[in-house]
Amino acid sequence: MIDLLLKRLSSYDSKGPVEEENALKEIVQEILLFALWQADFFEVAAFQGGTSLRILHGLPRFSEDIDFILQEPDPVFSWQPYLESLSETCREFGIEPEVLDRNQMDRNVRAAVIKVNSIANQLNLSFMDFQTDRKLKIKLEIDCNPPEGSGFNYAYLDYPVDFEVCHQNLESNFALKIHALLCRPYLKGRDWYDFSWYVTQKISPNLLLLENALIQYGPYQGQNLRIDRDWLANALKRKITSINWEDASADVVRFLKPIEQKSLRLWSEGFFLQKLKKLTE
Repeated sequence: MIDLLLKRLSSYDSKGPVEEENALKEIVQEILLFALWQADFFEVAAFQGGTSLRILHGLPRFSEDIDFILQEPDPVFSWQPYLESLSETCREFGIEPEVLDRNQMDRNVRAAVIKVNSIANQLNLSFMDFQTDRKLKIKLEIDCNPPEGSGFNYAYLDYPVDFEVCHQNLESNFALKIHALLCRPYLKGRDWYDFSWYVTQKISPNLLLLENALIQYGPYQGQNLRIDRDWLANALKRKITSINWEDASADVVRFLKPIEQKSLRLWSEGFFLQKLKKLTE
């Protein structure tokens, strides 16, 4: 199995330790997705968020964590049965994961953390820098009480072998990204990178899902909202004009290849207002 991993890693043509670490993390993410499919996880859940954009749709940035939503709300969902199967599958690929269930049953978003160090040591990768105790960490998060209105699709992946994932469609994924842009209590530049990508791909957000999400959680919670393009344009314009774009771009740079990093110099209020104009047109 190590040869299979080495072959996959060589396809990234990584330049330097940061790219190498990002590439290995993505390979492990794919193996984790396969392991979850083996456990029938995608019978009840859907892949979404930045990592889904990267793996399924070619988003040109790496992503740290793996996000999911349940297809139907389930207040008693637990990661535990899936994590046991995931560990067994990982061992078949020479990966000895340390699996930590971070479930808190009083929270809608429940997390598990996968820590791995054995694989990087076996592959003798430079980013480890002889730190034999250093571990890759990948967080799995799932929304157990998703807002109504998502659309779902299915996709086939072929690494490490052929398998299938249920995933949120792009319109719905974009809607929840906009929800994060408007409601996240801290600045995350990767959100805005993804926003720019969606606009370039000419994706229109699922406004019904966005409306339900805004009413369910965040500063708009419980309000009698009717989300249309005018409301969206005004809300995003207020957000864009409030952001320190230098700080936003600094959050993204380590997830991009060097050839793409120069574009971050364009990030400014004017740049994103132009993106917003394209979206609302």
